Amino acid sequence: MVVTKQGSVRGTIVDGLSVTLGIPYAAPPFGAGRFRAPMPAAPWEGTRACTRFGPVAPQSAELPGAPVWRPDLEDVLSLNVWSAAEGSGPRPVLFWIHGGAYTFGSSAQPDYDGTALARAGLTVVTCNYRLGFEGFGHVPGFPDNRGLLDQIAALEWVRDNISAFGGDPDNVTVAGQSAGGGSIACLMSSPRAEGLFRRAVVHSVPDATFPAGFAGALTREVADEAGVAPTAQGLLSASPQALVEASDRVVARYADDPSSGFLHYDTVLYGPVLDGETLTRDPLDALADGAGRAIDLLVCHTTEEYRLMHEVGSMPSVTTEDGLARFAADYGLPEDLLAEYRALMPGAVVLDIFLALAGDAVFAAHTVRLAEAHARAGGRTHLSRFDRRRTRPDGSPVHAWHAADVPFVLGTLDATGVDFLTGGPADADDRALSQRMIRALVAFASTGEPGWAPLTDASAPTAPVQVWAVPEDRSEGALAAHALFHDVRSSPPAPW
Repeated sequence: MVVTKQGSVRGTIVDGLSVTLGIPYAAPPFGAGRFRAPMPAAPWEGTRACTRFGPVAPQSAELPGAPVWRPDLEDVLSLNVWSAAEGSGPRPVLFWIHGGAYTFGSSAQPDYDGTALARAGLTVVTCNYRLGFEGFGHVPGFPDNRGLLDQIAALEWVRDNISAFGGDPDNVTVAGQSAGGGSIACLMSSPRAEGLFRRAVVHSVPDATFPAGFAGALTREVADEAGVAPTAQGLLSASPQALVEASDRVVARYADDPSSGFLHYDTVLYGPVLDGETLTRDPLDALADGAGRAIDLLVCHTTEEYRLMHEVGSMPSVTTEDGLARFAADYGLPEDLLAEYRALMPGAVVLDIFLALAGDAVFAAHTVRLAEAHARAGGRTHLSRFDRRRTRPDGSPVHAWHAADVPFVLGTLDATGVDFLTGGPADADDRALSQRMIRALVAFASTGEPGWAPLTDASAPTAPVQVWAVPEDRSEGALAAHALFHDVRSSPPAPW
């Protein structure tokens, strides 16, 4: 039993670890709290049993091993803690923010289990936050970025309560992948999150923040699809389920229309909004001007990010030269960049060039840019790259694609559904790689030093990079395919 500021909670002891699941950190964000900033969780009497993950935020996704959204379960703002059942403290805290295109996912996904990192010496926290329209849709008269505000509320809970679990509130590292990494870039640049964490670990950060006009235009499309007015009253009259379903129909329309601009390739309707309050500037620009300078930063990206999107069919296949040219134009990429990728990949088919270009444009180049901007502004930054590859028994390749690094760094190689991300059951080389990545993460969260030299202003863009691979890791300069983006920042025009 642990006493928090809201009341006592009881978890379970599993192999020497204390596991406490589904702790409310804020009130259910529905009814009077819908579309508002998170409100404090109501205190309770007695001891609350916290032995199951809390309900997930509204979404249509059904992910392996994870619960699905149920409209009748509204207490979606909860978090989970893995900590040492006994022993000296306080321990460094790792606060993990899940990914999922700001639209789906939850802390209950098996690959986000905190057991391995807790055994390695950390106190681990994972949390749910509002997603999709509920978390990031623009509602006139209500705060934008409600999902980010939820994350800030969860970090405030950590500040106020984690010492009771043996964690050190003065040594908190936030970590996350994809939308989780993008959230952290926003938190680093937001005054509202200042002082809540000391270090940050970001994996595969998407280049995706939405101007207010962009978010407002998407709201009008979703509201029209839901059959309501794009006003506060109209949107409140639509149930969360109705807005989830309307969003899915808008996504399908963009995916089916090759003339719809960049949203045809990357149908993510929601993300952090440049609202002038929680997020006053694009995180890349803010970090370049010194925001988050005092925060140690560790970044990682995979070498074949977009291979995952192709595998799961979440983006169209570009297989012709005309299609490739249209993609570049829709993303605002210069023609000479296409020529450079062709030269870098002699003999490659158009699909392979497209996947390399798209993965670098959306994830890899932006992730490295964040690192360089942070370092040039005086921050301490370390670079890493995930390039683990294998061959299946049938001879087909296993790619180092988006999210493949997560089960390695979190130590969840045997979790339900992970064999899809990793290309099959883990072998001895995989387990050794996972242990190396865990050691680096624990060292960074503890001291700010993962085990290789940091990026400096003078070394960019050829700084030392830790490359995670099998059977052994290697170190190399920062130059890679995405380095061709060094002087290019994609600026896709809005499709309306």
